[in-house]
Amino acid sequence: MTIACLFGTFDPPHNGHLNIARRVLEQSGVDQVWLVITPMNPFKQDQAISANDHRVAMVRAAVEDTAGIEVSTEELALPPPNYTADTLAHFRTRWPEHRFRLVMGSDNLAQLDRWKDAEGILEHHGIIVYPRPGYDLHRNRSLLADHVGVTFLEGPVMDLSSTRIRQRVREGKPVDHWVGSQVGAYIAANGLYKD
Repeated sequence: MTIACLFGTFDPPHNGHLNIARRVLEQSGVDQVWLVITPMNPFKQDQAISANDHRVAMVRAAVEDTAGIEVSTEELALPPPNYTADTLAHFRTRWPEHRFRLVMGSDNLAQLDRWKDAEGILEHHGIIVYPRPGYDLHRNRSLLADHVGVTFLEGPVMDLSSTRIRQRVREGKPVDHWVGSQVGAYIAANGLYKD
């Protein structure tokens, strides 16, 4: 089975994440997409994030009854710091019967040279790239023209972020249309993002 891994803190998960996962399923020839919940992005160590149990519960609520999209908490159990290359290597060892691919936005592709073992990720897994606002997918395409393991997704660019959603919650504005009613209800019931 080929599994595409979309890593994130998912604080909170939103419709943009789900739309990307669905596009990966439709356009990339993968069997499943795993939303891999990360403890902390090594590039964002100064940011506070919600407790793991809240983020896991929200992602599970977001993907409930969504065929082909699964939740992975595997990285939460790995020792920090958590680098994508190390987690993917762990996945290869734990599930040798599967092939894992990495899903990333064109914003991350533009800084791939800063990632730990980027060449190893390309060699062992390949990358599925989706467009992000402000990052020209076609310009980035030429950066990896000689790597056959890179797939560029087509489709609309979504200007939606968890940061913006958290800000709207702090302002008392509705977010259900961005996160879905189940995730919205969870946020409200647990008083998340109010501080």
